[in-house]
Amino acid sequence: MIRSTQGDLLHAPEHAITNAVNTVGVMGKGLALQLKQRFPDNFRAYAAACQTGEVKVGRMFVTRRETPEGPRWIINFPTKQDWRHPSRLEWVESGLHDLRRVLLAEGIRSVALPKLGCGLGGLDWNKVRPLIDTILGDLEDVEVVVYEGR
Repeated sequence: MIRSTQGDLLHAPEHAITNAVNTVGVMGKGLALQLKQRFPDNFRAYAAACQTGEVKVGRMFVTRRETPEGPRWIINFPTKQDWRHPSRLEWVESGLHDLRRVLLAEGIRSVALPKLGCGLGGLDWNKVRPLIDTILGDLEDVEVVVYEGR
């Protein structure tokens, strides 16, 4: 099931938060910077993985933390290779397929998504949203919540 909402993704109640990132280890603006500040352990793991070449477009880099409410995940979703360059629609598409794999493999029951690759990435939301609907729309046991702003 996919639904849209307004609100602050940083305070999302979903089990996983998705963060659009690059593959060079920089979280310098926008939502990525806010997540870096709020979850420094995730940033350190992501930056180290970028240094070793583990973070690639089309592939999620996931960190997990335990909370009193149960496990929570941060899914770092590369929508661009370098922070200086725009996102590409084909990277979002291949990433959504990998996100689907991660959600099912980890047993994640709910996930919060930003407007992937839009904003600083420069993609057109009217092209990205249909990809989300097509690739994730038939997940019966996962609630996908798209945060469309505050």
